[in-house]
Amino acid sequence: MLVLLPPSEGKAAGGSGAPLDPGSLSLPGLAGARAAVLEELVELCAGDELKAREVLGLSEGLRGEVAKNAGLREAVARPAGEIYTGVLYDALGLSSLPEAARALADESLMVFSGLWGAVRVTDRIPSYRCSMGVKLPGLGALGAYWREPMAGVLPEAAGDGLVLDLRSSAYASAWKPKGEVAGRAATVRVLHSQIVDGVEKRSVVSHFNKATKGRLVRDLLLAAAVPASPAELVTALRDLGYVVEAAAPAKPAKPWSLDVIVTQVH
Repeated sequence: MLVLLPPSEGKAAGGSGAPLDPGSLSLPGLAGARAAVLEELVELCAGDELKAREVLGLSEGLRGEVAKNAGLREAVARPAGEIYTGVLYDALGLSSLPEAARALADESLMVFSGLWGAVRVTDRIPSYRCSMGVKLPGLGALGAYWREPMAGVLPEAAGDGLVLDLRSSAYASAWKPKGEVAGRAATVRVLHSQIVDGVEKRSVVSHFNKATKGRLVRDLLLAAAVPASPAELVTALRDLGYVVEAAAPAKPAKPWSLDVIVTQVH
């Protein structure tokens, strides 16, 4: 099973340790593309601060992120699972997983990134600011930039099991499973169900969508569930108490779409 996650805007900073070693990162086939993005991002942020903030979409209150990016090569690197924070990662709670579940997380989870392309939670990276929606002056829109490199390495990383895609649309643009891999991929949408005047109404939630996805992954890891197909994923989630609606795609080699229905948001 390969679980595709979005990163978080918020990232942990500080700590002690060695700086980034690009050669140590997973998916070595992305090394050249990573080096190009890192070089342009550092150069951009070491120059005109206003221009860097405009390119990165940062407010005045986030001007410190520009200086952080300028020093990425010398900054302390920590496991990505410690760097990414926010709602999904709080709900996932990697640091509190028991040993067996954490080993499965290290093997299964992959975080997409505007800067790194994709990393495993064990990969040591510095705190940074560069979303997939950024358009760098030299490389262009990062979502489009990453498509070719990702297409060369992600099918192999996906192996022959389930691909559980929990990414937001911006990060999903960098790689879309195709062919045989797409046939064993599943995307998840979280819907909030409410009864209003006797009629059920469903709505897409944002904050609680992330929290539910984090809890969903945590529950799969704790149960040592390794579904090999979307159909097995539906069964596993229902066994864990989730209300799931799903149907096989009309055409072969297309991802499944799963709706997880919640009545309480927290």
